[in-house]
Amino acid sequence: MRKSRQRTSRALGIKRKPVLQQKEIQLQNINQLGQLNIPDNSASDIHSIAIIGQIEGHLILPPQNKTTKYEHVIPQLVAIEQNPQIQGLLTILNTVGGDVEAGLAIAEMIDTLSKPTVSLVLGGGHSIGVPIAVSADYSFITETATMTIHPIRLSGLVVGVPQTYEYLDKMQDRVIKFITKHSRISEEKFRRMMFCTDQLARDIGTVMVGKDAVEAGLIDEVGGLREAVAKLREFINQRKASGV
Repeated sequence: MRKSRQRTSRALGIKRKPVLQQKEIQLQNINQLGQLNIPDNSASDIHSIAIIGQIEGHLILPPQNKTTKYEHVIPQLVAIEQNPQIQGLLTILNTVGGDVEAGLAIAEMIDTLSKPTVSLVLGGGHSIGVPIAVSADYSFITETATMTIHPIRLSGLVVGVPQTYEYLDKMQDRVIKFITKHSRISEEKFRRMMFCTDQLARDIGTVMVGKDAVEAGLIDEVGGLREAVAKLREFINQRKASGV
């Protein structure tokens, strides 16, 4: 009798354990994501990366800041390039900007991927988020999203010598050349928008909303998630048809 009870309890234990684990996972999903089931994209050939909050570079930002760490994004991009199952990349941006070198590094990585890339600006793609947005093969922006273009600035201790300003100019030239190379906007027009003094109350620069960014030649098209995924799918099909 004892042996039969032990066997019965073991059998029940085996059955109960997966059920308890499943309930724990569901509770974690509710607490963290507000939903029971997470969409499974393991079978999809499209990978998406979200650039959200402030782009964190060499310095750690305060814990209350919502950040995207470049040391997390770059390994993902390397993995996308090496994974034969992934055929395209969708980059979603809602960022205030951040570290210039980290943003340029992410933009260069996206630009040099051998697979089709599409970017979508939601909410905002400000400051150093602009190079990341234009680094894709095709870029979208929603009607209500905004993009802010302004000069590069330094925070913290700044040594007031000519070399500091020369360094800022060189860094700014890197950003401007990258943006104008990967979009339809001219360098002269971009610089004029960057140093505009009649649009921002506490800063210099230009704020563009949706259609304005497209008319300026910075973004390719106004659209949302549906249009971005459809365009990326079009690029993937063209790549497959060409036998690449």
